[in-house]
Amino acid sequence: MIYSTTAIASGGRDGSAKLADDSLTLTMTTPGTSAPGHNPEQLFAMGYAACFDNALILTAKRLKMALKGCQTQVTVGLDKVAEQYLLDVTIDVSIEGLEPAQSEQLIALAHEVCPYSNALRGNAKVRVKNLEQSA
Repeated sequence: MIYSTTAIASGGRDGSAKLADDSLTLTMTTPGTSAPGHNPEQLFAMGYAACFDNALILTAKRLKMALKGCQTQVTVGLDKVAEQYLLDVTIDVSIEGLEPAQSEQLIALAHEVCPYSNALRGNAKVRVKNLEQSA
């Protein structure tokens, strides 16, 4: 194993969550309420965005692509189908310094490399969009 961390939650969506080493503690709240705090989907979106962005950078380096910059925006939604709760994810990627075909290749390969993408593959609806190609 390369890395692991442990989080502890109590009180569910209206409680608190913290890292076991006490380096971060957050108040949790249910989405749609006016209570201060954060919800699991927000935290997942932040983690996924950082992880996918890093997958772009690492993959570009491995392929010796002249990536000048990138930005990843992840939107995480919570859906309910029958009695099952599911995540719905959209990844919007901006790439600087590459030709369109290279950008598409990089995004596809990063989606194969990213641990978040691998964890969700087949378990959630995930859409990946190259913002330069969408315009």
